[in-house]
Amino acid sequence: MDAAIVGLGITEVGRVYGRSAPDFAADAVRRAVTDAGLTLADVDGLLVSSGTTQDVDVSLQRRLGLRDLRLLSAMQAFGATAGAMLAHAAAAVTHGLADVVACVFADAPRRAGESSGAAYAGRRRYALTGAPALRTVAGGNPTVQYALAARRHMQTYGTTSEQLGAVAVAQRRWAALNPLAEMRRPLTLDEHQASRWIAEPLHLLDCCLVSNGGAAVVVTRADRAADLARPPVHVLGLGQGHPGYPAARGSGFGLTTGAARSGADALGMAGVRTGDVDVLELYDCYTYTVVVTLEDYGFCPKGEGGPFVAAGHTAPGGSLPVNTGGGQLSGYYLWGMTPLTEAVLQARGHAGERQVPRHDVVMVSGNGGILDHHSTVVLSPHRRERVR
Repeated sequence: MDAAIVGLGITEVGRVYGRSAPDFAADAVRRAVTDAGLTLADVDGLLVSSGTTQDVDVSLQRRLGLRDLRLLSAMQAFGATAGAMLAHAAAAVTHGLADVVACVFADAPRRAGESSGAAYAGRRRYALTGAPALRTVAGGNPTVQYALAARRHMQTYGTTSEQLGAVAVAQRRWAALNPLAEMRRPLTLDEHQASRWIAEPLHLLDCCLVSNGGAAVVVTRADRAADLARPPVHVLGLGQGHPGYPAARGSGFGLTTGAARSGADALGMAGVRTGDVDVLELYDCYTYTVVVTLEDYGFCPKGEGGPFVAAGHTAPGGSLPVNTGGGQLSGYYLWGMTPLTEAVLQARGHAGERQVPRHDVVMVSGNGGILDHHSTVVLSPHRRERVR
């Protein structure tokens, strides 16, 4: 793999009303292309992803006025899509299927005057996993399904609600340093514990935000990247994991995720180990997913993710900076583009007040469905031969 991210575009994000998902998508691509020092005429590949509204598709090509594309596709692995798009784009530019590929996600589920929960009410949902009896009893709400997963982790390993709360508190501390973050007011563990239940054992502050907006990255060959406007962020490793949990006794649902396979493959391709990772940007639709992904990636033993976070390792000043922009819990929610955009900023050294001093190896996760899909990316400001 010899590809690099050379452009990054993020629109206004959060409670931004009056704009459609395709509008956000087009805006994000234009910003990313300009950021790279390129023009739309340079783009010959476009990969698109849409959230709950499913309003962004390959017709974005015409909205942008792109001509003679060599690569065009709409991709869907839910929260794992950003990593999957990046893998497809990196392979395409490495093997000559395209020269400059834009990857974009956008969504606009929020409406003025409505709660964030209303953004998902009544929308068509994807198929959920787990035993059919549990699905029937628990209902189709994703939060309820994740609550089942979190409860199983708690009962198996002794993970506590306070440890999940430590994830939210640590990420709010990072968000306070991020001018793009929606939630920047300091958060205490007591406030987390006092927030209302959404689906026990998940409190309101265990759950991610709902945001309107879009984000895009531009990918090209590493040799071309050196001559463009921004410092290149090299793609060192890629991996995916899709466990396909059986609806029967013996399922690992809630205990082990696709991160175990995906992370090992990405680290192996990059030629690094967990001890080499300087910054970790995890998909955090819920606090629980941070805990289980830390374990599955091997940053701590299985069952010790809760104590690891409670000890302060992931917070500012900790041994392993995690979700340095506040993540989806306190920053903004753009599916897998949330951790990817922050990873690019950290790898470039452009994260401002929250910039981590050591950022030679940045690892990114994406989680889709109800722990059904996982993607992992390892990035660096250096080409592979210069890392470590």
